[in-house]
Amino acid sequence: MPPVDDGDGDGWTRPGVGSDPARDPEVAEKPVEETLTRAIDEGRRRISRKTWPLLATGVLGGIDVGTGVLALLFVEHETGSVVLAGLAFSIGFIALSLARSELFTEDFLVPVTTVIARQARFRMLLRLWAGTLAANLVGGWLFTYLVMKGFPQFADTAVKAGHHYVQLGLGVTAFSLAVLGGTVITLMTWMQHTTESAGLRLVPAVTGGFLLAGAQLNHAVVNSLLMFAALHTGRAPFGYLEWAQTAGLAAAGNIVGGVLLVTLLRVLQSPHTVQREREEPAAGVPVGDDRRHDPGARSDRPTDEPGI
Repeated sequence: MPPVDDGDGDGWTRPGVGSDPARDPEVAEKPVEETLTRAIDEGRRRISRKTWPLLATGVLGGIDVGTGVLALLFVEHETGSVVLAGLAFSIGFIALSLARSELFTEDFLVPVTTVIARQARFRMLLRLWAGTLAANLVGGWLFTYLVMKGFPQFADTAVKAGHHYVQLGLGVTAFSLAVLGGTVITLMTWMQHTTESAGLRLVPAVTGGFLLAGAQLNHAVVNSLLMFAALHTGRAPFGYLEWAQTAGLAAAGNIVGGVLLVTLLRVLQSPHTVQREREEPAAGVPVGDDRRHDPGARSDRPTDEPGI
């Protein structure tokens, strides 16, 4: 319905019932639009990284979350409380947020939105996921090795914490907890992108980290680091094969929760914002994209995707 004059003579019109937010800014959900735009811009930057920066950022992400694992093991060893240990684990997510490193599961909302907006190609997303996950695991494996060598008294706690995820099995329970884990961390990412304040970004980092570790949700990187810590003791009742199976199921569930239950639904909150980005892509979109045949383009505009 078109806008109607409110009758006070000032020329301002009130939006009619059912007004289209794509055409009438008065009814647009500006916070959602701004968050989506911010996510698309950030995703374009992440997905365009060259190989070494991508891998270095991922290794640092594993190390940063490793500080949370150290805090978790320390508090659970001293108190025996899984809940308090989960709260302590949020230190890792605070480090992740402030140090600007990345987890594999953080790359659900941001780069996926960028791909949907046609600011990057799907194969670039797969490259980002594979590189970040592998680097997270390498950084986490190294850091937990140092933790267990430096704090051998945490051995029993580490074995108990890591074995929990193996005991979940490979069925509905483990997959459901993985979907929840992906949902929680992607919601955390969305909330962090609703603000540019570093202080406010810490709130979802603490709450997300607490839910993941305190409720023992199934998160591919977090459970891997706890299982690595147990394996480093030499007394874990499982091996790397069980770790690979457990982490693989967790990663699949995380993708379902993060992409389907959060990212796609957030995009549907403001589809016209994404459509606008698809029709008017940023100048940094590679010329090879079929919308970017621009003979007058600047010479510094990328002409291809980053190589591996």
